[in-house]
Amino acid sequence: MDSSIRKVIFIMTDSQRKDMVGCYGNPHMRTPNIDNLAAGGIKFEKAYTAQPVCQPARAGLFTGQYPHSTGGWTNSMGIGQDVQHIGQRLSDHGIHTAFIGKWHLDGGDYFGMGRCPQGWDKDYWYDMRNYLEELTPEERVASRDQNTIESPGIDATFTFGHRCTNRAIDFLEKHHTEDFFLVVSYDEPHDPYLAPKHYIDSYKDYCAPITPAHYDDLEHKPEHHKIWAGLDEGELKRSQEHIDRQTRNGQGHPNSRFFGCNTFVDEEIGRVLKTAQEYAPDALIIYTSDHGVFSGEHGLHAKGPAMYNEITNIPLIMQCSQWKKYGVIDQNPVSHLDLAPTIFDFMGVPIPKMFMGHSLKEQLLTNKRTNDYVFIEFGRYEVDHDGFGGIQLVRSVFDGRYKLVVNLLTSDELYDLEKDPYEVHNLIHTESYQTIRDTLHNALLDEMNRSRDPFRGYYWENRPWRKDATRPTWHYTGMTRQKENEEYEPRQLDYATGLEMIESSRSK
Repeated sequence: MDSSIRKVIFIMTDSQRKDMVGCYGNPHMRTPNIDNLAAGGIKFEKAYTAQPVCQPARAGLFTGQYPHSTGGWTNSMGIGQDVQHIGQRLSDHGIHTAFIGKWHLDGGDYFGMGRCPQGWDKDYWYDMRNYLEELTPEERVASRDQNTIESPGIDATFTFGHRCTNRAIDFLEKHHTEDFFLVVSYDEPHDPYLAPKHYIDSYKDYCAPITPAHYDDLEHKPEHHKIWAGLDEGELKRSQEHIDRQTRNGQGHPNSRFFGCNTFVDEEIGRVLKTAQEYAPDALIIYTSDHGVFSGEHGLHAKGPAMYNEITNIPLIMQCSQWKKYGVIDQNPVSHLDLAPTIFDFMGVPIPKMFMGHSLKEQLLTNKRTNDYVFIEFGRYEVDHDGFGGIQLVRSVFDGRYKLVVNLLTSDELYDLEKDPYEVHNLIHTESYQTIRDTLHNALLDEMNRSRDPFRGYYWENRPWRKDATRPTWHYTGMTRQKENEEYEPRQLDYATGLEMIESSRSK
């Protein structure tokens, strides 16, 4: 069977938790279009973002590299000039590439610069700054006001999401005969939850359920989680009063605006899917979200320096008519970093050495597991803001059951998600898990070295619980690890000889 695919539609949302999608087990969340996509394709249960923050997550998705390798490891810090995004790489192979929606990789503020990067079709480029520039000053203010959704005068045509969809439909109608890679990147359901009022009215009486994670007292958790949760100095754990306050006295979390906007963006996605079915029925369709958000789990809100599933385990669905796979549930661990090499593999484009993930092509076609591990990181929430905990260097590894989290500046975590799916019980010092913990730790250190993590060093290995850690030395591993980006750069030179390097990773 010819498994090549020459048309790809990549759809993503912002801050959409996995449990905000109906097909992932929450019947109260009305997302029929995404649910239908899963019913006709493959739904991934253990898919993870590269970093649970908007820009770094996108850096991983759209460069195929870890955020730490791109320069964009925090919001408002653009990717480096020597980092090629996948639109440029694909367009250089003759594929028509278009990006519509939130980009967030140019180093500007939340809305972006309004400028089309090289490699994307400038006629379809449309970021959030472009949207705001279409509005009057009064409309701009209204578009950022969370109360606007309560106005019965707001209709879909006013929203960023609807205008993104219109452009995507136009692209598919005009260019469906070409080889193409189309990205439709919604800001919804991210606040300010801009959507017509009737969407939120349907969730007025709904509260998100309380889970065991809401009752995590944080007694054996990292110090920065306690600070984030608002514990006073000297408190070792959250009190019952604090937990009751965080969980609305056990009644759940009402957020009709968020949930209403969630259903609204599903409807916009449905408009794209309907057009795709008409004009590009043979296209590979990929849907995902950049990260999730906390709603009081572990005493935390929004997103930031934590590796809990609420913000790292994201929805991911793929559908392609030629696969003839319907309602398949994939339980293998996969990463956002795997999507770029998967797209290149199916489209017949050589996979660059700079990509850090692995193609899922064989897994998709044969169900054979691709990854032994997936890796997640955190550096900073935003370079502009002093808050959100400041710099918090975190690296994590997950093997499909066990998750190790190394919080460089505080203390570490280990969870057995089979026995403890809500990640309440920290096993980092549990002797019976020592072998599992150290195996994960070795894999994490190896990946930091392989990926040329600029923050790597002996301090990641020398943790208080690692009894057999190598004695710290200034020399550390003694390796040189140069990059290989020869599609766009000359082969790098060996410092000692001035000649082209033979091996990129070698003893120094």
